[in-house]
Order: sequence, then structure tokens, then C-alpha cells
Amino acid sequence: MSGELFSEEEIKKEICRVMSALYRRGLISATGGNVSARIPGSREFWITPSGIFKGELSPDDLVKVNLKGEVVEGYMKPSVETPMHRAIYEKRLDVNAIVHAHNPVATGLALAGVEIQPITIEAVVTLRRVPIVPFFYPGTEDLAKAVAEHILGVRALILQNHGVVGVGFNLVEAETIVETLEEVAMTQWVAQHFGKPPLIPERDRELIMKLYGV
Repeated sequence: MSGELFSEEEIKKEICRVMSALYRRGLISATGGNVSARIPGSREFWITPSGIFKGELSPDDLVKVNLKGEVVEGYMKPSVETPMHRAIYEKRLDVNAIVHAHNPVATGLALAGVEIQPITIEAVVTLRRVPIVPFFYPGTEDLAKAVAEHILGVRALILQNHGVVGVGFNLVEAETIVETLEEVAMTQWVAQHFGKPPLIPERDRELIMKLYGV
């Protein structure tokens, strides 16, 4: 999926594909996690439904919601995390796709008070900085507000006691962020188990950012 504009039918198919991929990778549970996407510039977005098996969604299962939180299309109940998705879209005009998953290693590191470090090229280029959002009860406006306060200038968040959020211009970018976050978290966990992992030096991080144009 490139940066081109896509039809809503293509977006809906991509949402289902991403959910299936996340389920197969163990980054969401049968009914956990949620994904949304929109046409760039739109004030409406498609989001996964609440309370049904996420590994085999069809486009007809998805729900279209506007930025007021009103359902404008679809027959199922939208994800309980719809307020969080709305808050991100309102805050970030450059974001057209959001993935909320339950990455076990990244979430576990945050619970242990361990932040994601610049230990790999992917951590530096793809993830950059990953803030940890304090715990707020899932699905609440309090969580949505907290996420909105932390989402500026970043591509990923870890929600304390909860999971992760990845954002992107399109679904492939958001999916890549979430998968890379778990990959880096796993690498960091293994390295820390055997000792103190060396970080990429700051001067090299700056060079890497210049080379990759980020």
C-alpha cells in the first residue's frame, strides 16, 4: 500500500487484512485490539467493531464513524476505543491510519518501568521516540485525552497496563510501526537479560536520521 489515495472499499479490505495479520502474530487477542483508517482529509473513518472475533473480519463488519463519534454507516457497535481514535485524528491531520494492539513484550517492558531504547537501526529510524502514557481506563474520554496529549511528534505510544498505539499516513505504515515496536522490544528484553545492551551513540543516531531523511 503506497501513499496514494484509496477508495473506502480498499481501505476496509486493508483494515481486515491488518487485523488478521496482527492476530496471527499474537499482537491482538480474539476480541482485543482495534484498527481504523480514513481517506486523507476526511472527517469520517472506518473502524473495527466491538466484541467479535478479530482474526476473520469482513468489510461488512466495519463501522464508519465521524469525528463527533456518531455512527454514519454500519450495523455493528464500533470499537470501545473509538474516542481514542477520534482524538488522534483530530490532533494529527497527517495521520490516516491507527493500529491499537496488545504487544506483550512492549507492554511488559513498560510495566517494568523500561522505556524503548535506540538499540537498533529500526528503533532509531522507524520508531524514534516512544512515550509511555499513564494508565486510564480503556474506552474513556480520559484515555483519549491523554493519548492526544502524547501523540504529537511521535509514531508510537505504549499505554501503561494496556497495549500500544501506532499511527501512520496509511495502514501499512501504522502496521509497520506496531510490528517494529514489538521486534525492538523483544530484542531489548533479550539483550537486557544477559547484560546492559549498548545503545547506538547519539552522533550516529543523528547521522542515521540525516541519511534516511527523517
